[in-house]
Amino acid sequence: MNAAPRRTPAGTTRPGRAPQLTVFAGTRPEIVKLAPVVHALRAAGADVRVVATGQHHDRRMAGAFFADLGVPPDAAWELAGDEAARTGGLLAHALAHFAAGLRPDLAIVQGDTWTVPLVALAARRHGVPVAHVEAGLRSRNPLSPEESNRTVAAGLATLHFAPTDGARDNLLREGVPADAVHVVGNTVLDVLRTSGVAAVTVARRRGVLVTAHRPGTVDTPERLAALVATVRALAEAHGPVVFPLHPRTADRLAAHGLRTALEHPGIDLLEPQPHRRMLELTASSALVATDSGGLQEEAGWFGVPAVVLRESTPRPEGVALGQAVLTGLDPDRALAAARRLLDPAEQHRIAALRCPYGDGRTGERIARLVLDAHRADRLALREPGAA
Repeated sequence: MNAAPRRTPAGTTRPGRAPQLTVFAGTRPEIVKLAPVVHALRAAGADVRVVATGQHHDRRMAGAFFADLGVPPDAAWELAGDEAARTGGLLAHALAHFAAGLRPDLAIVQGDTWTVPLVALAARRHGVPVAHVEAGLRSRNPLSPEESNRTVAAGLATLHFAPTDGARDNLLREGVPADAVHVVGNTVLDVLRTSGVAAVTVARRRGVLVTAHRPGTVDTPERLAALVATVRALAEAHGPVVFPLHPRTADRLAAHGLRTALEHPGIDLLEPQPHRRMLELTASSALVATDSGGLQEEAGWFGVPAVVLRESTPRPEGVALGQAVLTGLDPDRALAAARRLLDPAEQHRIAALRCPYGDGRTGERIARLVLDAHRADRLALREPGAA
């Protein structure tokens, strides 16, 4: 376990020594996507601490992932209560963390969960600069809490690690200085590149993998019922369907009496799966249907087409290539998209596409950029002159 970073006065760095960095991960996708960054930074000689912020407290969704990916946390926060209490608790933990003297040269956050803006706010309150991994994604959906979180992060970060050219352009349009934005790819592909899970030939793919977990998908009875109808329609037309149930989704299905509607011979309901098993399921499916951004990226890596159960996505690159199709929770639209994407010619075309989200070496690029910025003393926050 790494030693705690020494207290560093706000606005100063010590570029003559190894940078002291703290990586904050709150949810399963954040753990997966930050693990390559942690490994690359440590390999480059940085002193890196990992903090589990407690957003996913279920071991199936977070705890086992830290161990499986080789990044056991140096500190783990516990959050309790409803969303208001947990959100307030996360900010309180973050402020206390930095106030206690755990002030690294850089705080690193990823993506668009509550962890990102709250840790960034606390870091900036104590003069700690922030790096945002997966910066610049935009869905233009004002109802999306994730859109708010990643937009706030853009105003707080010092280093912006954009996965694609489009994400970089979003940040530049919003006034982020060009020299603060770096296109590096998406770190999830680093995990896929080193996972040992290979793409499956079109002839050996079978069925549909479904995932759904977002509040906008499962938290209201009407939308949850539309999801159930969509899954049943896919099973009857293009099954078998494999549907690993996120704890949130399982709870909502039980609360609204809809789980029995998924007890269908063409639907296999599963508990949350280990990360490697999810990769295997993705690679071997003929189609994925999902509201997950990460699964859109993983499907793109394996050349598997995706029906996106949303009306908008911050990952438009797959849509532009025709590898992903936005359908919302409309069974008819989902079936029409599935029918087209399952056509053999389309399957082969998509399987041959280059993944638009990166090449699987993002962690190395981020480590190099962070160390370069540290050596050049570009990380410290300083008040600008009167001019």
